[in-house]
Amino acid sequence: MPRRTATMLASTLMLIALLCAGVLTPVPYSEMSPGPTVNTLGDHDGEPVLQISGHKTYPTSGHLNMTTVRVTSADYRMNLVEAVYGWLAHDNKVVPHDTLYPDGKTEEQSTQENAEEFSQSQESAKVAALKELDVPVRSWVIVSTVVKGSPAEGKLHAGDVIKDVDGTAVKEPADVAKLVTKHKPGENVVFTIVPAKEQADAEKEQRETARTEEITVRTAASDEGGTERAIVGISAGTDHTFPFTIDIKLADVGGPSAGLMFALGIYDKLTPGSLTGGAFVAGTGTIDDDGKVGPIGGIEMKTVGARDKGAQYFLTPADNCAAAAEDTPHGLTLVKVKTIGDALGALKDIRAGDTADLPKCGT
Repeated sequence: MPRRTATMLASTLMLIALLCAGVLTPVPYSEMSPGPTVNTLGDHDGEPVLQISGHKTYPTSGHLNMTTVRVTSADYRMNLVEAVYGWLAHDNKVVPHDTLYPDGKTEEQSTQENAEEFSQSQESAKVAALKELDVPVRSWVIVSTVVKGSPAEGKLHAGDVIKDVDGTAVKEPADVAKLVTKHKPGENVVFTIVPAKEQADAEKEQRETARTEEITVRTAASDEGGTERAIVGISAGTDHTFPFTIDIKLADVGGPSAGLMFALGIYDKLTPGSLTGGAFVAGTGTIDDDGKVGPIGGIEMKTVGARDKGAQYFLTPADNCAAAAEDTPHGLTLVKVKTIGDALGALKDIRAGDTADLPKCGT
């Protein structure tokens, strides 16, 4: 066999061996890539994303697209070849597995957490939009989750409205933890609640006069963070009473990052005219009840996905601006926003064609 042929054969066999080794070698990484984008003003799977009844709505035009990131599942283990390919690919991003799934989080746990965050983001989007329109919304502090095996299990239930703790009125979710941690582990805490089962038989508007119960829970000790404190094993959240019905119909999406775009879509449908003036605007960002926009993960993937769909402008949380501006897709303008008010102001300028002074993201 000629030496050249033998050398080529040996090189080929070595390359095959290396590829086989790479395919069989798992690495502790996961991959992120651009996910679907959905126009909050349009339809998805044959029905409107935003459905409002009991209040006048107006025709809309253009796009207010929420954006997503596709990630490998918690159970999937990348091999070395996939990781190297992902590092080289421009539109994908390879990150340590623990970045997406800390503390060994399972796929089931991740899905449940994303679903809860998505549900909360919808509630906050509704509240933020209606507050911006000066439409009154009533808020209630509720038990959002009960930890299995905790002192509260079987005594407090998800959906219970917390009226007061030890006789002190509760106005915000954070008040519950403050009042509980005034106790030492092993002491009793008295919760005055409107049970969730009572609400099933009554309208939310009747909560002020609904029957209350006093529930006594003995605290346990937690040394999370290195300091022992009293806990009962619940997390508190917020529920709201809206003056009319707003439904967000969008399945197979999780996490809180669509909050801003949902809020803008609701605002657009409840006001005359078009927020975008027919432009294609996409964006991302969490939103709280007061309309503050928060940062999200995977911003680079979202800008790529938005531009691929035709977006001209991308509403970007201020805290994500620097990362997003490092590799902005050609033809996409990144608009920095801190609040829903900032977003509405930017949309006004886009609608008027006055885009020179838009608050743009910079590196």
